[in-house]
Amino acid sequence: MKVVHLTTVHSPFDTRIFHKQARTLAQAGYEVVLIAPHTHDEVVDGIHIRALPKPRHRWERILGLSWRAFQLARQERASLYHFHDPELIPIGILLKISTGSRVVYDVHEDYSRQILTKHWLPKPSRHIARWGIQVWEKLAARILDGIVAATPAISEKFPPEKTVVVRNFPRLPMFRDQKIPYHQRPPWVVYIGWIAEVRGASVMVDAIAHVQTEATLILAGAFDEASLHTKLARRPGWKRTRYLGWLQRPQVAEILGKARVGLVVLAPLSRYQESMPVKLFEYMAAGIPFVASDFPFWRELAEGAGLFVTPDDPRAVAQAIQWLLTHPDEARAMGERGRWLVETRYNWNWEAERLLQFYAQLLG
Repeated sequence: MKVVHLTTVHSPFDTRIFHKQARTLAQAGYEVVLIAPHTHDEVVDGIHIRALPKPRHRWERILGLSWRAFQLARQERASLYHFHDPELIPIGILLKISTGSRVVYDVHEDYSRQILTKHWLPKPSRHIARWGIQVWEKLAARILDGIVAATPAISEKFPPEKTVVVRNFPRLPMFRDQKIPYHQRPPWVVYIGWIAEVRGASVMVDAIAHVQTEATLILAGAFDEASLHTKLARRPGWKRTRYLGWLQRPQVAEILGKARVGLVVLAPLSRYQESMPVKLFEYMAAGIPFVASDFPFWRELAEGAGLFVTPDDPRAVAQAIQWLLTHPDEARAMGERGRWLVETRYNWNWEAERLLQFYAQLLG
């Protein structure tokens, strides 16, 4: 049975789309096609990647690439279409009307809140864009066959009879081979993910400058805007920072296998306080303690596996980092607690079962 995943925003090797969902479906016997921006068509791990041209700018992606994705998807004559971007909601509805196949919308984020912090949109238009997303998502909930939500909070926006929560928990095999004992690791403090002000970029660089012991901040990921890289490079903490750029999944596991502390100090926005950031669980899967924003929901998820701090206070973040670096036995115990939580509760195996059951329900 053929299923097609579509994205115009994400890389074809996006962790949630490719490494978790598409690979899970292929291993379960589905014929999986992934339509995504890429340089060429290819087959990887049994998944057929059909390449979309990489857009030159955001509006070309939104206005032109979506239609090309629709044309490629129609050609596949799939039993189920599963798309991953809110800008593809009109395409999902068109696929439903024109093919009669099952169509699923995968909601990675609370987009109607997220749009309010998008720097590329003029502030007066952000509320209009938020209203537009809300309207499209209501249409999707009414017309489409299913909704896959990345968190319980997101799922509450959609009809429960159509919605399944498939959380973005890590795949355990990726983090099993930790070769360097915790006490022998360099004093690396790591952040891996999208680098943006609302995700604590300046706070982390300022915090590392205040740490009174040997420490290096490792940043890996893409910058939200080029000017932020320039801004951070002017701060004193940048002298103690190494920027590695965007990493592939094996490289992420390698870096976390050498680190002593993971950082996830997201700004105290309401959409983050209800989120379940994958990096938090990846730090835990790698057996390293974290320094995280002090949100009640996060404490409930991971108490005892790291330290919680006021996220917009660089000195508080620095004190937490320094405590973990100077108390290696306690820090290692926190890392082991986090690893146990991932092994018993927060791993992809449980979510894979939810996804497969949802597909079985939709496809009969």
